[in-house]
Amino acid sequence: MASATLLKSSFLPKRSEWVTAARPAASQPMAVSFTVRAGAYSDELVKTAKSIASPGRGILAMDESNATCGKRLASIGLENTEANRQAYRTLLVSAPGLGQYVSGAILFEETLYQSTVDGKKMVDVLNEQNIMPGIKVDKGLVPLTGSNDESWCQGLDGLASRCAAYYQQGARFAKWRTVVSIPNGPTALAVKEAAWGLARYAAIAQDNGLVPIVEPEILLDGEHGIDRTFEVAQKVWAEVFFYMAENNVMYEGILLKPSMVTPGAECKERATPEQVAEYTLKLLHRRIPPAVPGIMFLSGGQSEVEATLNLNAMNQSPNPWHVSFSYARALQNTCLKTWGGRPENVKAAQDTLLVRAKANSLAQLGKYTGEGESAEAKEGMYVKNYSY
Repeated sequence: MASATLLKSSFLPKRSEWVTAARPAASQPMAVSFTVRAGAYSDELVKTAKSIASPGRGILAMDESNATCGKRLASIGLENTEANRQAYRTLLVSAPGLGQYVSGAILFEETLYQSTVDGKKMVDVLNEQNIMPGIKVDKGLVPLTGSNDESWCQGLDGLASRCAAYYQQGARFAKWRTVVSIPNGPTALAVKEAAWGLARYAAIAQDNGLVPIVEPEILLDGEHGIDRTFEVAQKVWAEVFFYMAENNVMYEGILLKPSMVTPGAECKERATPEQVAEYTLKLLHRRIPPAVPGIMFLSGGQSEVEATLNLNAMNQSPNPWHVSFSYARALQNTCLKTWGGRPENVKAAQDTLLVRAKANSLAQLGKYTGEGESAEAKEGMYVKNYSY
């Protein structure tokens, strides 16, 4: 039933956009009403999504909130000040040649309006590198009343005006992250809330010129096996696409940011990259329409090397979508440690970032070998109940 509804409603417009044929006289056959989907940004959305989903490139997620960025800085002994956040973000966006491997960068609101330490706008530096600026638009997770200690993502209030302002500032895509917890259920309430919130956000973002990245992260928390993850992921993505269809979201103008299908972080039976690829691609083929331009995976606490190996395994044969990366920690971890807050280490840190970006670029093309990786890049980064 859901599939039939999905097919019939994928491109239905808002009620205000309907064009209805005039009713004929009683003696004539009844005219059938028809619909027209109108959208001022439709062509631009498709072009933006295709640009981000370009061969050998993916997304640098650097949209950590100021609080989370503070935790990262604290790990290298730095105070959480705007100046230190600015210095680190400048290092990332100005890495020479980063645009060869990265097509988009997700920013936190502070960064979108921020300048580099040299006084240039962060957005301008990204554009010069041929990297599309994006923006995190959700307002974070809060407890979901009536659930099994689960969360929902807030931020729909005022979202339209925020998106319009972000577009004027130079952002061309957006991100909204909600989460689903397997150990806590997930309950039907939590899945429906996650799917509906993502669908409303996606429709509002598109209406204001931003390509929405749709991200229902299935957390790694738990002892469950890969089959349980697959079962939950099927349910979540079925709900997400059902509600996106109900909200008239244009699939050609979105990007997805799913979790890879892996066992829970505390499961004793680990999966090989080939197994992760098999389960994840099976999920995508069952749930994701080929109209979607790009699947930009999150790393979710995997080690830098593990995330790259899994991505590479998924690109060993052609896919109907661009299968790539949207990594934060899996691109930044070694880079941050190399920098250590010292100006003299900036170039070495940028070189480290470029090594990881190039590795994932090769993985997107199915050409990554894993040779010469450091022990540090193989260290896991899983954090229970991780939040941005």
